[in-house]
Amino acid sequence: MSYLRHFARLFSDLLAFAREHKVWWMVPLVLLLLLIAGLVAGVSTISPFIYSLF
Repeated sequence: MSYLRHFARLFSDLLAFAREHKVWWMVPLVLLLLLIAGLVAGVSTISPFIYSLF
């Protein structure tokens, strides 16, 4: 549970930084990187099961 709390704190700090320094281009970039990291983590946990099917 504390992992989600730390993630929420990090994301709110990112938004505060973007708001203060007017660097809104950074928010979609970070969201895209998080999406790619989630896909890599999801595929790497599923890949042993897919390999065993073939």
